[in-house]
Amino acid sequence: MNNKPKYHLFKNTQYALEGLIHALKTESSFKLELLAGMIIIPVIFILDMETSSRLVLLVTAFLVLIVELLNSAVENVVDLVTTDIHPLAKSAKDIGATAVMFSISLHVICWGVILIS
Repeated sequence: MNNKPKYHLFKNTQYALEGLIHALKTESSFKLELLAGMIIIPVIFILDMETSSRLVLLVTAFLVLIVELLNSAVENVVDLVTTDIHPLAKSAKDIGATAVMFSISLHVICWGVILIS
């Protein structure tokens, strides 16, 4: 079964924007992390630091959002496949949550290392 549409730049951009809108409407964790990013990103440019440090903080800030979106996608697929409480479904959701936790931890560690040095 192949339900993959033919690639079109503008159509694919529309799909991406629809995904973003859906996440903003339904994913409270993504909304919270996006709000944090909207505060953190300007601070990155206000503080006096090297360009490489700014880049590291920007990349890790976006990484948190990217991993959260991927985690939400995994959760949606698990919910689509089963409504039952199943050990593999729980494991998939827990592993996605762990990926989010690691990305946030990485971002916080980068802030700490950059601010201390």
